[in-house]
Amino acid sequence: MGEPRVETLDSAPGLAPIFVRAALSRTRRLDDAIPPRVLRLEGQRIDRDHLTAYQRLCGFTADDRLPHTYPHVLGFGLQATLLGDPAFPLPMVGLVHVENEITVHRALTADDLLEITVHADNLAPHAKGRTVQLVTEVDVDGARVWEGRSTYLARGKGETDAPSGDRPPAMPSGFPAAQWSLAADLGREYAVVSGDVNPIHLSALTAKPMGFPQAIAHGMWSYARVMAALGRHASGPVTSHVWFRKPILLPSRVDLVVDTTGIPNVAGLRSARRPDVEHLVLTVS
Repeated sequence: MGEPRVETLDSAPGLAPIFVRAALSRTRRLDDAIPPRVLRLEGQRIDRDHLTAYQRLCGFTADDRLPHTYPHVLGFGLQATLLGDPAFPLPMVGLVHVENEITVHRALTADDLLEITVHADNLAPHAKGRTVQLVTEVDVDGARVWEGRSTYLARGKGETDAPSGDRPPAMPSGFPAAQWSLAADLGREYAVVSGDVNPIHLSALTAKPMGFPQAIAHGMWSYARVMAALGRHASGPVTSHVWFRKPILLPSRVDLVVDTTGIPNVAGLRSARRPDVEHLVLTVS
């Protein structure tokens, strides 16, 4: 792959132009290597208004503490920049977010000055196509404080004997701990906060050309909403791992189911109308 080329950016990239370029691009790669790029944002201060908007939309307490999933939003522009690179071996349009793992090494606050670094890793065959992982790392004063690993699937001709990723735990059963009604405009609201303006989340009109009958909720919103609901079980230095199963069509109602009796704790979201439809399952340890 060659030595990584570290590129330091002055500010987070705008996501809308990246999505537009990716949708219009017809460039094809000549090989399957991941470009040796590392993108870095230095000296990133937290915008408290943005933090509060994120906390309220995802169900976290509005204070100076950064939610478990918040640094992912801060680094997502760097992820999109790498995925939208014409030299990247997988097309950005159509990628499916199938897994995410986050480790918080210490609590972060709005006073911390962040260095955010993103690189791509582990391009691999999959039973349903190919996967790649985007690794986001956050340092404060030279110490690693947060890291996340996002796994994306490009659907296509798979290899029957290829691994299909870590096996998720069973969805907790029984009565829901909570039930949430998700509005039709949730995708647009989260897009404003996160910058993720992928058309599959914005409206039925823009989602249908991508194969969805309605707009679908952002996976990272549903992940964040579950972590917020878990409260003390999911705060502080912990590791979470989420598997995204079936998309949540908007509007809809979903059940939160939780099992905190074991280690790790397990939680999930399922359809309130059809409990056999599992949207996500996650662990916290």
